[in-house]
Amino acid sequence: MVELQNVSVTYSSGVDALNNVSLKINDGDFAFVVGSSGAGKSTMIKLLLKEIDATSGVVTVNGYNLSKLKRRKIPEFRRTLGFVFQDFRLIPSMTVYENIAFVLRVIDAPKKFIRKRVPYVISLVGLQAKSNSYPDELSGGEKQRVAIARALVNDPQLIIADEPTGNIDPELSYEIVELLKGINDQGTTILMVTHEHDLVRHFGGRIINITEGEIVFDEIITGISEEVIAEEYTEPEPVIVQEEIPDSQSIADEVIAAIREGSAGGDTDEA
Repeated sequence: MVELQNVSVTYSSGVDALNNVSLKINDGDFAFVVGSSGAGKSTMIKLLLKEIDATSGVVTVNGYNLSKLKRRKIPEFRRTLGFVFQDFRLIPSMTVYENIAFVLRVIDAPKKFIRKRVPYVISLVGLQAKSNSYPDELSGGEKQRVAIARALVNDPQLIIADEPTGNIDPELSYEIVELLKGINDQGTTILMVTHEHDLVRHFGGRIINITEGEIVFDEIITGISEEVIAEEYTEPEPVIVQEEIPDSQSIADEVIAAIREGSAGGDTDEA
């Protein structure tokens, strides 16, 4: 479960990235998060990953109160999450199998489990024939399927997909969302951030619209019409803000570093 209770984030520059946001996503939900650039979507993601802390309010993810989470517990917490990046973040020198197995190896999963689990998730994303291929031998859609398999391999309770269709052909975007929907049907909670309203319009479901740091729309919608999209989801003029947070590249590096740290059993004090 994901829950934000009266959460605000204000950066030292004075920018209010989130303003008194309350949100609850139950186990097993699939939710789209939409909003213009600078609306607060990236800030919300980084809150949920414990990359930044709320200025005020309470953030709870998968049973962890992130406001009180000790630094040594962050790796344990992050193992309950899967993250899908817009630009894939595959390791070029590793095959499809090795890219996915790497996530389990850094947490010292048993070799027998890795040999069983990795082919299983590869089959889930339909890439059995590509197990020994390298990233530069894959299409954009195939790379994103590998990224989804990598996020899924540790059997997370929650997968956060940040613009997962942003770097693939439009016709493949629907396949990727269908894949995420299939994973969701097996019980995994999915939070997908997207600016592609055609996808939202096609799939419907729960739509969370963030504008200028506030949730302005949160409903479960089916059969969304062009008129509703125009009324509810047309993006306002972008608000340019400078968020004082690491760029998205640091997320992958820090998550892996945190997993390694957790495996080493560090005892750092509270964050």
